[in-house]
Amino acid sequence: MAQQDAGQLRLDVGDEYDGFRGPTVCKIVRITYRQLDYWARTGLVEPSFRKAEGSGTQRLYSFDDVVRLKVVKRLLDTGVSLQKVRLAVEELRRAGGSLAETTLISDGTTVYALDDDARLLDLLRRGQGVFALAIDPVIEELKGEVTAFPTERVSAAEQVAEPPAGDAAADAANG
Repeated sequence: MAQQDAGQLRLDVGDEYDGFRGPTVCKIVRITYRQLDYWARTGLVEPSFRKAEGSGTQRLYSFDDVVRLKVVKRLLDTGVSLQKVRLAVEELRRAGGSLAETTLISDGTTVYALDDDARLLDLLRRGQGVFALAIDPVIEELKGEVTAFPTERVSAAEQVAEPPAGDAAADAANG
């Protein structure tokens, strides 16, 4: 049975987690391997489970990583530059809020994190056209998509970093 543990999609098998290899992530998120590699090497979205360390090793991404990559892809698809997406991702990391409870808003130039309705209304009064990207529907969409792809088991000891605590993305992933 799937359960949430420290922000990750987890199967109830002790200290092991299911992760996704790079080529699988590319299919799920609909990006090229070159994009994935560049984003990992430059720190935009790094794999939580396993980093590539030399020839023959493969990165292993958590469900939360896949959510972050999908958000990056959606922002790029709306016309936000990679440089501005990178700044938005860094700010979200710094703020430490739950990604699943965040709605991102952009006019194609700036990216905002919505934390209440008053802020949204204020943006609209300025007459600037904006779009909203709620993260929870992205998680719901990915929950269905990722089940069609293979995962690779990784023990907690092999993880590159501790999974983020309290990330509601995994809560949503586990229903």
